[in-house]
Amino acid sequence: MRRTAVRDRYRPGAYWGATAVVAGECVVGGAMDLFRMAPFYPLLIDLGYPGYLATIMGTAKIIAAVVLLAPSLPRLKEWAYAGVMINMIGAAASHLAMHQAPSSVVAPAMFAGLAMLSWAWRPPTRRL
Repeated sequence: MRRTAVRDRYRPGAYWGATAVVAGECVVGGAMDLFRMAPFYPLLIDLGYPGYLATIMGTAKIIAAVVLLAPSLPRLKEWAYAGVMINMIGAAASHLAMHQAPSSVVAPAMFAGLAMLSWAWRPPTRRL
């Protein structure tokens, strides 16, 4: 089998796997933000952010998850991916700015990487 054929064969599964993890993180993280649950809410406060940001971020994360999983809405998907990336890069930068352990950057970096893979592997019907 040609290399391109193998890649094309597994691409939908890889896309849905990465997208499911990213959307799952958005739903779970968003719900935890909305309900001000540990570990995210106390971390948000420790980083110096106001408590009301949890409501804003939680709502945005849940909307992003819905948009990423929806069958169409290609322009909104671009915005959702941008929002996920801004959230993850902002989380990593916040941890570094507060001189927290370098290991605190691992999870946001991994989710940012998965979001980039999901974006790169999306099928033509989900592109602009």
